[in-house]
Amino acid sequence: MFPYRIVSVTPCLPEAIDRLREIAYDFWFSWNPAGIEFFRSINEELWREVGHNPVKFLMCVQKEDLDRAAQDEDGYLVLYRRVMDLYERYMNRETWFTEKYPDYSGDIIAYFSAEFGLHESHPIYSGGLGLLAGDHCKSASDLGLPFVGVGLLYKQGYFHQRINSEGMQEAEYPHLNFYELPIAPVNNPDGSQLNVTVELQGRTVFIQVWKMRVGRVTVYLLDTDTSKNLSQDRNLTGQLYGGDREYRLSQEIVLGIGGVRALRAMGIDPGVWHINEGHAAFLIVERIRELMGSMVSFDTAREVVRASTIFTTHTPVPAGHDLFTEELIAKHLAHMINEMGIELKTLKNLAWDMERDGFNMTLLALRHAYFANGVSRLHGEVTRDMFLSEYSSLHPDEIPIASITNGVHVGTWLAQEIKDLFARYLGKMWFEQLKEQEVWDKIDLIPDRELWRVHRLLKEKMIFLARVNLKQQRRRNREPVKNISEVDSYLDPDILTIGFARRFATYKRATLLFRTPERLERLLNNNERPVRFVFSGKAHPADKQGQELIKKIYEFSQKPGFRGKLVLLENYDIHLARHLVQGVDVWLNTPRRPMEASGTSGMKASLNGLINVSTLDGWWPEAYHGSNGFVIGTEQAYLSEDTQDRDDCYSLYSLLEEKVIPMYYRKENGYSPEWVRMMKKTIKTIAPVFNTGRMVAEYTDLFYIPAIDRGKRFAANENYLANHTSNFKKLIIDYWDQVSFVSVESTGETKMHVDEEIKISAVVNLGLIYTRSVVVEIVYGEAVEGELKNIVIVPMALEGEISDNVYRYQGSLTLPQGSYGYTLRIRPDSRDFPLAELPLVTWAPVF
Repeated sequence: MFPYRIVSVTPCLPEAIDRLREIAYDFWFSWNPAGIEFFRSINEELWREVGHNPVKFLMCVQKEDLDRAAQDEDGYLVLYRRVMDLYERYMNRETWFTEKYPDYSGDIIAYFSAEFGLHESHPIYSGGLGLLAGDHCKSASDLGLPFVGVGLLYKQGYFHQRINSEGMQEAEYPHLNFYELPIAPVNNPDGSQLNVTVELQGRTVFIQVWKMRVGRVTVYLLDTDTSKNLSQDRNLTGQLYGGDREYRLSQEIVLGIGGVRALRAMGIDPGVWHINEGHAAFLIVERIRELMGSMVSFDTAREVVRASTIFTTHTPVPAGHDLFTEELIAKHLAHMINEMGIELKTLKNLAWDMERDGFNMTLLALRHAYFANGVSRLHGEVTRDMFLSEYSSLHPDEIPIASITNGVHVGTWLAQEIKDLFARYLGKMWFEQLKEQEVWDKIDLIPDRELWRVHRLLKEKMIFLARVNLKQQRRRNREPVKNISEVDSYLDPDILTIGFARRFATYKRATLLFRTPERLERLLNNNERPVRFVFSGKAHPADKQGQELIKKIYEFSQKPGFRGKLVLLENYDIHLARHLVQGVDVWLNTPRRPMEASGTSGMKASLNGLINVSTLDGWWPEAYHGSNGFVIGTEQAYLSEDTQDRDDCYSLYSLLEEKVIPMYYRKENGYSPEWVRMMKKTIKTIAPVFNTGRMVAEYTDLFYIPAIDRGKRFAANENYLANHTSNFKKLIIDYWDQVSFVSVESTGETKMHVDEEIKISAVVNLGLIYTRSVVVEIVYGEAVEGELKNIVIVPMALEGEISDNVYRYQGSLTLPQGSYGYTLRIRPDSRDFPLAELPLVTWAPVF
């Protein structure tokens, strides 16, 4: 192909509406209904044709349409002025962050993620990770955080899904024209586009930088599709989650290393670095390299980097963590190794996984993060168990992986019709008070009939979209006209409709119901209490098992007893997801516990009053209160997946047949009062907690601000504290093998009475380590199944030195009533870092 220059030609905007373009390039429009109406009301048909993309809309809209809008004094111009007023007030008002942390306005939070799901017009997301990142950015904007995102700009985005006439998924990759998207190039002062570079196997790869505005937040996107690069390098940002291991490694180098360099080139110096999943963890290596270039030692640089790094993992299974061979690391990072003046072994040890024999990106992030977290309480537990070997000397309760449960952006996922209802009954400022339970308690003021009327309207909209989807699918597959026209009879707003829509990974068990198809058929064809099912979701193009699940559902949907009563919608995206989480009656979630890290689709459904029917996995154990949804199965741990699937399938059918379906059909005057009560309970209990406003505030209070403070302390005075900490750790590591218990004496008996005191004396040998550098502790907890649970730590007091390097410590404790165990330990002690950064612990022998 010969080279050419792209020119975007758009009509001149009339002066009266000349700020349309400003809103078109800010994703603020996407969660503000007036912002959407801003464009749609000019030409509704065109707005639909361009996939709700405001930039492409302005490229395609006719001058006559713009002139008509600009002259509509009593119509469009009223809307225009209202939108611009809303926008100005949003951008300039005082925010939660500026009020609570006024001294931190200049401390930038950099958030790195491989995908961002902001809107259907910008398809650089595949699923939950990207949607969470998008919602994180929107709430960061709402709360006023000094926040930037960094990601990759994929030329082909994530694939469009087509279901063929045999039920097989076909992946179609769009060729995105970046100049038609709500993004803009970042330019140098001379007007040229900003480029940064990384080295890959001796080649210089050029990276263009683009930006997209998300309210107050800017997300920077990296793009290697430039004529300066070789063809293979231009394709590095071609597809999201495409290619082989070498391709993935190259992408992650571009994201992590290139992302840091892009921020530096723009003069952005973050106070904290948040790694959203391990894909971006190479930013750690780049930051170490930068510091070493300023004559900082390797170990001191690691301390500086760790002080201001945060890591969030979303993966509940080891196989989900990116792993690369030593050969690939050596080949792709040779330039970095040489520039840093270190050996391959030194770099490799930053993230080497002894169990899996590879360079583990999750370990790279985990070992260099001051804070790390899972995305639900259960996921935090699962992740701590997963990394037990990394912290083998610590009690499991002390493994430094916390949990901040995910949420969803209310403005994005709540139906406008329900927003209007909330404004009438919860107060016009309800959106500014998302975390206030008193506000949500006003849900009870909404008349049952009114809430049901709105829900039924949303259900009708969902059914309309589902029928359009199915007709398009059938026309493309050249099905007979009668097959297309019969779709108009599919689904019914008066019939209980259950939705299942998400990524088709095998652990999510999309086909759990199909274990007993005859039972499912009876549900669909019950004359008095029929049920309808709507399925949708994509399987990764390399996931053949996931694609077989799609095929199986399609095949069932074509059978006589199922046809028109169970439907499979193609090309699940944000637009379709919005209608489903707003329009079905029940949101079905069947992951195999404990494989779901969090899951957010059920949160979106709950905002809109949908009833969750879910296994106790991910976020649901925290949200379920007995009267705000239903639970499939139990918390039991299974050795056999088949047994677990069998039991959960039985539980699900029992729930549907005995509770869910009867409740829905106990109608009075067209609706079930019981059902509406549960809808209200769902909204009241879930909306104030499981939103990204609460989530981002938690990240700020618990992680961002402390990490900013620690980063400043460790970098101050030419990294003095970082250097001191590095030297202290090295000394402890070098001499820890000299630390031991000489003897332990205890007055405790195997049977004791309440309030009896146990006195304990320990003699320890500390070798060449000073007493001020260690602490001797009593550790006690409930004795459960051979382990100590809910441990409590009691420091012992130094009584004196017995002989050279040998000391006596004294302590006592009074145990609560019950069965308890206790032991002693010696560990390093420093006010400058937590135990988990140097998990050297010597436990007392049996005494």
